[in-house]
Amino acid sequence: ELQTDGNRSGHLQNGELVVDPEVNEEIVRIIAAQLAEIGDQFDKEIKARVVNDLVQHFLNENLPGEEVTRRMSEAVEGLARAFPSDMEREKVILVLAMVLTKKIANTMPSLLQRVFRTTVNYINQQLHNYIVRMVSA
Repeated sequence: ELQTDGNRSGHLQNGELVVDPEVNEEIVRIIAAQLAEIGDQFDKEIKARVVNDLVQHFLNENLPGEEVTRRMSEAVEGLARAFPSDMEREKVILVLAMVLTKKIANTMPSLLQRVFRTTVNYINQQLHNYIVRMVSA
């Protein structure tokens, strides 16, 4: 539910935006700012080779979505092993997934839709409970 710009997502009902009233917007903004700061630090550490390998997988339209998600998961997990262990593993994985998405989209803007969809699916599969706990804490 956390958007990359720090705003909450919602859905349209009768043409008007409806958001979950139980989520404190200020907490969501604080979490988003913290994740962005961590992402800026991680961004410098991610090698171009990792990004270029993922770009090639995303460009391969014959590769099923599940396989692309698996490749992204492998890349995120591999990078996560190289980052500080003093941070929650789920937070590291979440930030790495978002930073990789940004780097792939910057490298090949035409892939934005596929990369974004894959990242959202990956986060929903791997980190849904973590995000719910983080926002509700």
